[in-house]
Amino acid sequence: MAETIERTIAASPTRVWELWTTAEGISLWWAPDGFRTDVTRLDLRPGGELVYEMTAVAPEQVAFVKQNGIPLTTESRKYFTKVEAPARLAYQSVIDFVPDHEPYEHLTEVTFEAVDGGTLVTMEVEPMHDDVWTKRLVAGRSNELDNLAGLVTGG
Repeated sequence: MAETIERTIAASPTRVWELWTTAEGISLWWAPDGFRTDVTRLDLRPGGELVYEMTAVAPEQVAFVKQNGIPLTTESRKYFTKVEAPARLAYQSVIDFVPDHEPYEHLTEVTFEAVDGGTLVTMEVEPMHDDVWTKRLVAGRSNELDNLAGLVTGG
């Protein structure tokens, strides 16, 4: 069953879409706390791909990835399945960084809806291969949305 994460972002759907779909925007908020994101490829169309490197930079995250046998920097790929500016975005993430687990794809669907106070962002994320990794995913995505909200409010 998909997990749902929602945040109201104090910006228009067009502005939130821009932050979500440009290399410059993504690099400002995409990574959870303690990580940095560097976009290396972005082809925003159905079938296009987003490629980025996520690097652990804070001591706690560096220790976590080392302890779990994950490199400090991992390259991630997403393939867009829906691109409907500025209302809907869906992508398959390639999950190939989990030690001792075969790679697989994971679907995320995001909607952007104008509401009083800005844009309601709703993320529907498929569960990962187990509850522990699904909880990590939800926590990471929640933190990223908090970062996006803070970015547009200057917080």
